[in-house]
Amino acid sequence: MTLRLDEMRLHTRISLVLTALAAALVLALGSLWLKQTRDGIHEEVEAATRVAEQWLTVSARELHARQGGLSSEQLLAHLRAVGRIRANALEVVDATGARRYLSPRPTYKAGRAAPGWFAAMVETGFATRRIDAGELALILHPDASRATLDAWDDLCAMAGWAAVLLAALFFTVRQALDRALRPLGQVMAALDRTGRGCFDTRLPVFPEPELGRLAKAFNGMADRLVEAVNDNVRLGSERELNERLQARIEADRRSIARELHDELAQGITAVRALAGAIAQRTAGQPALHAPAQSIVAVTSQMQDGVRTILHRLRPQQGSHGASVDDALGRYLQAWQRHYPDIRLGMQLAGGNEPVSDSVIEAIVRITQEGLTNVVRHAAATRVEISLRRLETGDGGWLELVLADNGRGLGAPTSSAGCGLGLAGMRERAVALAGELRFDTSAGGGTRLCVRLPVTKNHPVEQTT
Repeated sequence: MTLRLDEMRLHTRISLVLTALAAALVLALGSLWLKQTRDGIHEEVEAATRVAEQWLTVSARELHARQGGLSSEQLLAHLRAVGRIRANALEVVDATGARRYLSPRPTYKAGRAAPGWFAAMVETGFATRRIDAGELALILHPDASRATLDAWDDLCAMAGWAAVLLAALFFTVRQALDRALRPLGQVMAALDRTGRGCFDTRLPVFPEPELGRLAKAFNGMADRLVEAVNDNVRLGSERELNERLQARIEADRRSIARELHDELAQGITAVRALAGAIAQRTAGQPALHAPAQSIVAVTSQMQDGVRTILHRLRPQQGSHGASVDDALGRYLQAWQRHYPDIRLGMQLAGGNEPVSDSVIEAIVRITQEGLTNVVRHAAATRVEISLRRLETGDGGWLELVLADNGRGLGAPTSSAGCGLGLAGMRERAVALAGELRFDTSAGGGTRLCVRLPVTKNHPVEQTT
C-alpha cells in the first residue's frame, strides 16, 4: 500500500523536499556537464583526425620522394606497422574500390561500448577524410566510441556518488529534523491532555527560540484557560445559588400567602361577620351599634390590606395561558389603584407568544421592586413603564424599562432596607442569564433597564 506525501511525518516530508531540491540541482549540473562533454568529445576527435590526416599526407609524400616512388605494397606495409590511429579507423582502398587494408579495432576498453542513447546524446556527426596516395586511397573514419565510453564511465561514477550523497543528505536531514522537532511530540501530548480536561498541563521552556516561544504561549493559554474555567465554575455556582435562593424566597412567599389567606384572612372575615351581626341586632342601642359599625369598617380595611399583601406576595403570572402583557398589566392596574397620586404610563408590547412562568415572574417581581423604590425613595410624580420584545436569531429578549422623574440615583436616603431591593432585582436577572442596569433618565430621575432572554415557542411552565 502506497503512502501519500500528506500522510508522512513532517520531518520525512521536509527531508524529501530538500533531497528533491538537491536532486534537481544535480540534474541541472548534469545537463551542463553533458553539454561540456559533448563539446569536448567533438574537439578531441576532430583534433585527432586533423593530426592523423596531416601525418598520413606528410608520410606519403616523404616516402614517395625518398624512394623515387612508393609502391602500393610498401605503403600498406608501412600502415600495418603503424597499427591503430587514435580516435580514427583507417581504411585503404584501391582504384577499383576494393578494400586493401583496415586498421585493427581498439584495444582500450575492448569489448565494451556506451549505450546507444547516450552515444546519440554526446556524439556529433564527423566527416570522413580521404587522402590520395597513388593507386591507393587512404580513408580516415573518425571514431568517438572510446571517448564516449570514457564519458559514460564518468557519468556512472558521478551518478553513483550523487545517489550516495543524496541518500546521505536525506537521512542526515531527517535525523536532524527528528531531533529538532522532537519537542513537538511533547506539545501534542500536552494538547491532548488539555483537550481531555487536564488543565494543569504545562510545557518546559525549550532551548530552541521558536519552540520556546511556542511553550510560553501554550503555558499562558493554559493559565488563562484555568482562570476562565474557574470563573465559569464560580459564575455557575453563583447562578445556581441565586436560583435556589429565588426558589426558596418564592416558596416562602407562597407559604406566607397561604398562611395569611387561611388564618388571618379567615379570622378577619369571621370578626367582620360577627361585628355585622351585632350591628344589625343593636340598631336601637347606640352604645353597641356604633362600635360594631367601627369594627366592620376596620375589618374591611384589614381585608383590603391583606388582599394587597397577598397580591404582592403572589401576583398573577402566566397561568392559564396569560401573556406577559396581561400579567404585568394586571399588576400595574392594581398598583395604580393604591397609588393614584403617581401618574403611571404603560407601553406593553411583549407579544402574545408563550413565555415561561419564571420569566413572567421575574418581570413582575422586578417591576414590583422598582415601583416600591419609587414610592419609598424617589419622591416621583410620574413613572413610565415599557415592555417590548427584541427579536434575535436565538429567540429574542424581553426588555423592561422603568423610568421616573424623582430624585435620581444620587439622592441620599436612610430608609430601612435600601439596596436590598436592587440586589434582589439583579439576582433575578442573573439567575435567568439576563442583564440589568441603572442610569439617569433624560428628564432627571432614575431609569431601570432589564433584559431577559426568552426562547421562541417556549412551553409555559406549570405551577402548582
